[in-house]
Order: sequence, then structure tokens, then C-alpha cells
Amino acid sequence: MTARTIVSLVLAAVAAAAGPAAAADVAAGKAAAAACAGCHGEEGVSGMPLTPSLAGEPDDFVQWQLVFFRSGSRRSDIMEAVAQSLGNEEIRNLGAYYASLPPPRPQPVPQSDELAQRGAALAVANRCQACHGDTFTGSGAVARLAGQREDVLLKALRDFKSGRRVGSGVASMADATYGLGDDDMQALAHYMATRP
Repeated sequence: MTARTIVSLVLAAVAAAAGPAAAADVAAGKAAAAACAGCHGEEGVSGMPLTPSLAGEPDDFVQWQLVFFRSGSRRSDIMEAVAQSLGNEEIRNLGAYYASLPPPRPQPVPQSDELAQRGAALAVANRCQACHGDTFTGSGAVARLAGQREDVLLKALRDFKSGRRVGSGVASMADATYGLGDDDMQALAHYMATRP
């Protein structure tokens, strides 16, 4: 069993033992998110390279990513420091706040966008909809991909393929990216980024 798997199991056990959580406070999440706006955008839509938009991401997904950063099982010098300063209630509030925001709206792409067409075929072949939903909007602890920054999506795919990052399903993304070349990942990232 890997250290990441052990950390994930321990976190799940702690969450289960903690009992029912208080309802999240969206207004408190909005107040806490003011500190996040410099990188993730005023309304959760990032204009900063390699920084994800959080608007419209599923509540549980945001919460789990913050817990992963806080525990060190997901690595980022900036986000680990930020997440370590957050309590469980603040994490719940941030998840609820970002989930309440309208997601980014990408610019429409022409039907002749060959890279998007290739990405669409790869999404079907790799069963992306099985976890991320028919319109790639995610749910629960599964990320919204539609409308996310293309550079963020490409980095995530590369990190999953290299093993630098694991998803909440642990091996599911490693399996999904195993047979992809970098040009495939570029096509998938482009396709997902251009979905409304």
C-alpha cells in the first residue's frame, strides 16, 4: 500500500468518525475566498496561467483538493501553505461558495476545430463521461472539466500520467492517461476547455 493510499484512507476514516458536519455557510465561504481571488479570480474564474478556475467546481471536489493539499498528498508549495491554515469549517464553506458560482463560459469554437474534434473522439474512447458526466461538469468529488483553463487541464493530465498526482479514485486517472501521448493530452485539454 502506498503512502498516498494510506493518507487517503486515514482522511476518510477521520471524516467518517467526526460525525455529521454543520451545514456550509456560503457567505462565510465568499468572505474566505477574498484571499483566493488574487490567483483564482474575483468570481472564481482565473486569468492566471496554470491556476484553475474554481467557479462551478463541485463542492466535494473543492473540499477534497484542499484536504489533499493540507495533508501533503497533493503537492503545491503555495496551496499546501494556504490549505494548512484552513480549518474543516472553512474548507466546507469554500467548497459551497465556489460550487454556488456560475462556471466559466468559454468562447465558442468553430465546428471545423480539428483539435477539439480529436479531443472529442479521445474523450469517448477513454470514457471520460463515465466519471465526469455527460457534459463534463463533474459531481461529488469529481472535477468539472468543461470550461476549465486549457493549460490547467493539460498539466493535470501530464501529472496524472507521470504519477505526480493521484485523483480521489487513486488509480482511475493513471489508468485513463496510461495510453495517451502528449499530443492526445493536448487534444483532450483543448476539447474540455472549449465545452460550455
